[in-house]
Amino acid sequence: MATRLGLGLPQNRQYDLGRDVPDVARAAEETGYDSLWVYERALFPEPATQGLYGVEGLPWPDAYRGVADPLVTLTLAAAVTRRAELGTSVLVAPLHVPFQLAKALASLDAASGGRVVAGFGTGWSLDEYAAASVRPFEERGPALDELIEVCRAVWGPDPVSYDGHVTKIASAVVGPKPARPIPVLLAGGSAKARRRIVDHADGWMPVGMGADAVAAQWRELQELAAERGRAEPIRTVLRANARYSAEAHPGADRQAFQGSVDQIVEDLVAHAGIGLDEILLDLQGSTRDAQELKDVAAAVYDKARAAGI
Repeated sequence: MATRLGLGLPQNRQYDLGRDVPDVARAAEETGYDSLWVYERALFPEPATQGLYGVEGLPWPDAYRGVADPLVTLTLAAAVTRRAELGTSVLVAPLHVPFQLAKALASLDAASGGRVVAGFGTGWSLDEYAAASVRPFEERGPALDELIEVCRAVWGPDPVSYDGHVTKIASAVVGPKPARPIPVLLAGGSAKARRRIVDHADGWMPVGMGADAVAAQWRELQELAAERGRAEPIRTVLRANARYSAEAHPGADRQAFQGSVDQIVEDLVAHAGIGLDEILLDLQGSTRDAQELKDVAAAVYDKARAAGI
């Protein structure tokens, strides 16, 4: 079975949200992409108080200045598409009030005919937590656990009830309901993250840092699932953060998904060989405008399919 291919929607500041998101979403679906994805970056601290991913001295990329809201972006895409799934990779779950996020995702799924995929993560930015989170950074793991439970309760049958640390739902009717059970996918590669994925999620969202590294993480996750007696398959959607260039990257230091269309396709082939269900290709950080994003996405898609993906 061919690996599914998804495309990241244009949320960064070089794009016109109202014009470019529907344009790219429509074009991607017509090209053949199976899914459309958004990510979340709430703010850009200036001056930086913390390095990227919490790594001291690692600068935040300029692409993170002015990232459009993920659910608004997905809603714009939903309105002009009919087939492609609509995913978040990822929502920083603890930045959201659980009940309101659950209701928003249910509404979007109902409106789109059952196409939403909920990808969650705990995030890493202390500044984002200070600005938006309902719980402190130190409680990000339990906050994510509660959010998943609230989503499943709200999406389930009425009457809904839940008694958590933040969320208290007395017996209530909550609608609309999703058109079908919304799959919950989680990011992360730590031991805690792997246990949470195996015990509480429908799938895993690794980052494409090289086929060998991802394959090793995937084996560890499968071994843990077997140890814990999980019978259900784990859906896998790999995020490939591409850095496209018109010319091939010449050096031996080329990172995964960096370089020309042919080099990006080469990496897609390598990662598809792991046996993952889907690869999400995010090109928006390295394309000048929506037209270039559409053109490169179409070229990658055609060459990837011709290569057997």
